Amino acid sequence: MSSQNSSSSAGFMGKTVLAFENRQAAEIADLIRRHGGVPLLAAALQEVPLEGNPGAFSLYEKIRRGELDALILLTGVGARVLWKLWETKVAPADINFNLEKIALVVRGPKSAKALTDRNLTPTLSAPEPNTWREVLGVLDGWRSLKGLRIAVQEYGKPQLELVQALRDRGAAEVLTVPVYQWKLPADLGPLHRAIEALGEGQVGAVLFTSAVQATHLFQVAEALGRKREVVQALGRVALGSVGPMATEALRAEGLVPDWEPHHPKMGFLVKETAERFQSILAGKVISMSGPSPVPQNPSALSESLFLKACRKEKTDRTPVWLMRQAGRYQESYRKIRAQVSFLELCKTPALAAEVTVNAVAETGVDAAILFADLLLIAEPLGFKLEFAKDEGPVLHNPFRSSEDLSRVRAVDAATDLGYVAEAMKLCRSSLPSGIPLIGFAGAPFTLASYLIEGGGSKNYVKTKRLMMTEPQVWDAFSAKLAESTSGYLSMQVEAGCQAIQLFDSWVGCLSPGLFEKGVYPHLKKLVADLKLKHPGIPVIYFGTQTAPYFHLLKDLGAEVVGADWRIELDEAWTQLGDLAIQGNLDPVALYAPLPQLKAQAGDVLRRAAGRPGHIFNLGHGILPDTPYDHVKALVEMVHEYSPKA
Repeated sequence: MSSQNSSSSAGFMGKTVLAFENRQAAEIADLIRRHGGVPLLAAALQEVPLEGNPGAFSLYEKIRRGELDALILLTGVGARVLWKLWETKVAPADINFNLEKIALVVRGPKSAKALTDRNLTPTLSAPEPNTWREVLGVLDGWRSLKGLRIAVQEYGKPQLELVQALRDRGAAEVLTVPVYQWKLPADLGPLHRAIEALGEGQVGAVLFTSAVQATHLFQVAEALGRKREVVQALGRVALGSVGPMATEALRAEGLVPDWEPHHPKMGFLVKETAERFQSILAGKVISMSGPSPVPQNPSALSESLFLKACRKEKTDRTPVWLMRQAGRYQESYRKIRAQVSFLELCKTPALAAEVTVNAVAETGVDAAILFADLLLIAEPLGFKLEFAKDEGPVLHNPFRSSEDLSRVRAVDAATDLGYVAEAMKLCRSSLPSGIPLIGFAGAPFTLASYLIEGGGSKNYVKTKRLMMTEPQVWDAFSAKLAESTSGYLSMQVEAGCQAIQLFDSWVGCLSPGLFEKGVYPHLKKLVADLKLKHPGIPVIYFGTQTAPYFHLLKDLGAEVVGADWRIELDEAWTQLGDLAIQGNLDPVALYAPLPQLKAQAGDVLRRAAGRPGHIFNLGHGILPDTPYDHVKALVEMVHEYSPKA
């Protein structure tokens, strides 16, 4: 904590900070100065009310005649424009009288204040980050929308996703009411100068407080023939986004913001980006101007010990890598985590790549696995994810019934999880040419169990109850997860990984029958999809307590199956047949004195008996307080004592 405070005190370090605010230009400039930056302001839009706007008056008439059930106000500015239009023809008291008859739904505090300033109380208020998805969430929690007549006050551009979602929920009518348009500023001079400053490397940080700012910046840059230059420049600066909508606009151009504030407000954006400015830029320096990328040798990768073992080919010695080989047992990892949260680390490509590559360099393992988390896909799927301190992941809107199926979104991996691909590219360019990179994702059951339970669980009652009592809902949910996971893993292959692993950490809680009926079909289809799209890329399936399912897993289609310590390795091989096996030392063995650790590792190697296709690993991940020296010693033991082919 102390290191973060010392970093934050310097703020923007006197660097130029570019922002695109219009109405709040003076406020954001003052905030930038207060946090040690030099503001460069370039308004990127103007809000132009629609002339006359007969649609606004048609809306009021529907409200007056009782032909509307709810009005969704998406912006404070838009709400005020509506009122001013109505007040040209209707008395304010009459407006309030009629509005009190319907549900008034606000997207955030600005929309809410537009109501309270006129002595009206919102019926429903969407929580942060105040996107249309939160609006939909509060409506879902309010009542069934089937048969309701709903109006949506638009801003700048149609909210097509929200409108479609309301229709999908059975709304009888969804009326859209634009009240103003976003246009480029009349004077483009400031935007031109901002583009010039970006291209010349004069900017240290760029802050976007709306999606349209990004859209208009790229539009002007393209007209100048400098769009590619601007995109590249934004990849070199500290890039801050106020929230999900602005982030989506940036990701559409292949950019991943370095920071979204805890609260999607301008003040928090400036303050929190300033606090992390130095660590963000340090990561950019590592990726942009650090050591030259390692020349890659496809032949060396293909002939690596790890990939040869995946193919069950003979190797000079047993390859070894360790699940969770980048983590809290390392001092280098703890230093980085002292500066950023877990999710920040996962979502900052340069930092995720740094800890991935460091783990290989420090331990001497034979393969790298991308530092990420299997729940990163949860947010694009439509779930609100938080990593609570000392409590692990928490899903604030868990999946519980058939009604939740409609809110599970299809994931566009390149857009929603582009930062993972960027981290993977950085890893691949930095790893030694003979060290393969493993990508991964959660298998459908384990991912579903998190999303249903709302986090970790001891007995998975909610998950198993859904499987047993509503198998059709379970199958539909699993199919959606498998489809998005397939796309996510495909993106990782395209970004440069040489193998992919499916983590099914919690599947061992199931009976063999429930696994066979409710899990195996989705798992088998997912593996088949991956093999069809990426022939030659090994698939590793890892789960804990999966020995009762080995008779099924041997026909799964994966080249490698992981075994945990609850079954002896030679017995696992007997049951799995002609497959490569990964495993299977108990992670707690790493706490034992080195002679005992050597004996237990030797027992695993003895049971493998030098047969082709053994990848030495733990039966689960390295525990956080594992002695660092013991991890390094284990890798050396495997390298030295594994039977030679």
